[in-house]
Amino acid sequence: MKSIILPILFAMLTANLFAQKQTFDIVSYNAPTDWTLNQGNDYISYSRIDGASWAQIAIYQHRNCEGDIQTDFDKDWNELVASNKTISSPEKTEPKTAEGWTVMSGSGVWQYNGANVASILTVYSNNSICIAVLCNATAQPYLKNYKELIGSLDLDASSVSETNNQTNTETETNSNPNTNNTTISGLWTNYILETTGYNVGGRPQYTAGYLRKEYQFNADGTYTFRNKQWLTKAPDITFLYETGTYSVNGNQLTITPKNGKSGFWAKTNSSKEWGRMKKYADYKLEKTTYTFEISIDPTYGNTIILKAGNPTTRDGGQFNAPNEHYEFRYSFRKEESLIDNPPGFKINAAN
Repeated sequence: MKSIILPILFAMLTANLFAQKQTFDIVSYNAPTDWTLNQGNDYISYSRIDGASWAQIAIYQHRNCEGDIQTDFDKDWNELVASNKTISSPEKTEPKTAEGWTVMSGSGVWQYNGANVASILTVYSNNSICIAVLCNATAQPYLKNYKELIGSLDLDASSVSETNNQTNTETETNSNPNTNNTTISGLWTNYILETTGYNVGGRPQYTAGYLRKEYQFNADGTYTFRNKQWLTKAPDITFLYETGTYSVNGNQLTITPKNGKSGFWAKTNSSKEWGRMKKYADYKLEKTTYTFEISIDPTYGNTIILKAGNPTTRDGGQFNAPNEHYEFRYSFRKEESLIDNPPGFKINAAN
């Protein structure tokens, strides 16, 4: 697949289609027909699945340029494509300039569930702002859809300076420390299925057990953390919760707990049921400041990465490399939580 990607990219830069255009951010474009639309916080994506083949195309909201098209491309490639993947080095096109915009594309190949996935990133820059369009595809026919979308793009940056001026004014007059809380608001989960420790045909064998922990960050600056563990080798069900407030300052997330409790419940014959309450346990409330980042992945879902200097009561111990900072990952979840509270158990909200 890789050998035919770049010729297609060269051809797509001059293509144009005539159809009803959609608009996102500063981009007008022809959306692919019969693809599923998904709107994220800072991107819009279209996906399609045909049996074992699939593809996804995402347009990302504009950002400020880093200085030149090569630097802008490398930044987007590292953050949007290469993050959390083992992927080949990008094969790049030479930059081309037209109507005040410079465009550069690159492609690489990686594997997912044994299948080759081609990632094609196209970045546009006018030396002030830049915008990225990404395609992940497992089959060649999807590249034609990407070509058609790229060929239909119209970019209009005329409203950006006005918007930036308005944003700067709001920043100067708004002293609320929780202004950026909406960037992480929502449900972030870490759900793990218990395994037997054995593989059959290269696939892990699962038990009925599970470990589930999650943060619910609310836009008003409050949060709830819950952790439920139902493990086949443990005699009891473990459950803990915590509520409090949080604030975001740049890439720093500070969590200040107000209430919390943990305890043990007896099991029944079903992993979906609660037995009787056995005892409560001591639970330490810890105020923690994390360095955080959000990994944007329209295909598999976004991930928030919390980095702390030490293990925490909430997040647990170290799950990444021993010589690195403690790092905890939670995936954004659009569906309802899979954690249920014990019968009659009431969570005390943050004051």
